[in-house]
Amino acid sequence: METNPCGLSVSAQSAAKPYNRFHSLPEERINRMSSNSFQMRYSRIHNMRSLFSLFSSDLAIDLGTANTLVFEHGKGIIVNEPSVIAVNKITNEVEAVGREAKEMLGRTPGNIVAIKPMKDGVIADFRHTEKMLNYFIQKAHNRKMMVHPRIVIGVPSEITQVEKRAVMDSAYRAKASEVHLVEQAMVAAIGAGLPITEPGGNMVVDIGGGTTDIAVISLAGIVYSRSVRMAGNQMDEAVITYLKRKYNLLIGERTGEQIKIQLGSAYPLDKPMQMEVKGRNLIEGVPKTITIDDSEIREALGECIATIINAIRVALERTPPELSADISDRGIVLTGGGALIKNLDKRIREETGLPVSIADDPLASVVLGTGKMLSDFKLLRKISID
Repeated sequence: METNPCGLSVSAQSAAKPYNRFHSLPEERINRMSSNSFQMRYSRIHNMRSLFSLFSSDLAIDLGTANTLVFEHGKGIIVNEPSVIAVNKITNEVEAVGREAKEMLGRTPGNIVAIKPMKDGVIADFRHTEKMLNYFIQKAHNRKMMVHPRIVIGVPSEITQVEKRAVMDSAYRAKASEVHLVEQAMVAAIGAGLPITEPGGNMVVDIGGGTTDIAVISLAGIVYSRSVRMAGNQMDEAVITYLKRKYNLLIGERTGEQIKIQLGSAYPLDKPMQMEVKGRNLIEGVPKTITIDDSEIREALGECIATIINAIRVALERTPPELSADISDRGIVLTGGGALIKNLDKRIREETGLPVSIADDPLASVVLGTGKMLSDFKLLRKISID
């Protein structure tokens, strides 16, 4: 009988080994089997989600820096809330989401923090975006169990692959069964009612909370697109900085936004406006009230508006001549919350010499356009950027 160096017989050695049914199989086949079992398990989970998606509604989501809107197929806009989440730092539990959380901004005690998980149109805080999305999806369905909808989400045009992956992963982790991404400028044009499938130039400027998306569209495709990180949030910061510099008055984000909404203008108003602003005096350290007028806020917003107009000029320079001729007839369409700044259309008209119009519902243009994709999957396949 053969013996090995340890003195054990070969038969005893083989008896000492535990039985392994894969022992005789080549390593390559074992790897293939394990990868197959993983794929089977994944497809089983995916099939379960697809089954539950039959009991869930298709949703279109405008995951904005300032506001998140959810559109349900057959019902219209069912959620329109600020993109803010309040979290307890000790227990890590969500205290509030949306409007309730926005009221807490700058007013929270030490153990609660109000977070804006979206920045410049993309996800800045992955974990809290997922929780926020989950909340809005469940709110749309009015239940927590068996919610696996198909989702279409609008994203900025110059989004990177990493940022794109973050949006898709957040939606899948919020229990979506399918996720499609579309460019915000494209769906904003659809939501504004532009004839994007025709062979003619359509120019849309979507001024959101974190980014301004400018696009020239023809035949359901984007001929030129540009995304500049200059929009509503930067305007709020400009107002806060202006008052700090001129009056030594410190105000919060919410107050800055209210001033922009009430007094913000891009061109002199027919009737001057004034507003009382309360804040903290930086020199004396006590609360103080001042009165400001629209001309001061116009000066504060001057640089932001000049940046947006400059980006529009660049887009017009890069547009092919045939489409330029169409745009000179049809003009520029403004959408997004920034389009509501007083006389912005008049200022752009004066700077470019083109007709400028504002969409019927500028705040909801993106989500309405995304919502139309839910009933037109042929067009969705054409314009999705997954």
